[in-house]
Amino acid sequence: MKPEPLQALLERMCAGDLQAAEQALLAHETQLRVIVRRQLSRRLRAKFDSVDVVQSVWVRVLQDFQKKGCRIESTDHLRNFLVRVTRNCLIDRLRYFRTALEREQPLTEGVPLPASGAGQPRPSEIAQANELWDTLLENCPPEYHELLRLKQQGLPLARIAASTGLHEDSVRRIIRRLARKVAFTGDPLTS
Repeated sequence: MKPEPLQALLERMCAGDLQAAEQALLAHETQLRVIVRRQLSRRLRAKFDSVDVVQSVWVRVLQDFQKKGCRIESTDHLRNFLVRVTRNCLIDRLRYFRTALEREQPLTEGVPLPASGAGQPRPSEIAQANELWDTLLENCPPEYHELLRLKQQGLPLARIAASTGLHEDSVRRIIRRLARKVAFTGDPLTS
């Protein structure tokens, strides 16, 4: 079915045909949405879309036609009328969201983001690590305690070796033996 020319729709619309009014509004929808989108900032787009405003225009226009009748004289008059109603609906939306926009502050502007839990160990993991640490310290010879503390702090093997007076390969061997013993038996090295 081919859409009717706008002038024929306008005549039907003035006669009270609501379907003709709907078709006329659909013919102008794209233009009205462009008008709204040009006025919306990124912050406003988070609140509402151009479709919301155009739907408000449809409601107002259809209510006007039902209550007051049609006084549209030409297609240019209809287009100008729809543009004015669209701007008025947009202004209403802007007024509605003005307080919210004034009070809201984006998280990225000057406000430090809170540390998220991503990458952080869970409480159960912390408890397990503490138990393992206590078990290692209880069952390892006292000369390994300092080596383990330095490794826990995340120091590289070269710094651990320099601090303990051991060779870097010896540090690596001791840590590997402790890890292997714990991994295979669940008991730390006892000798």
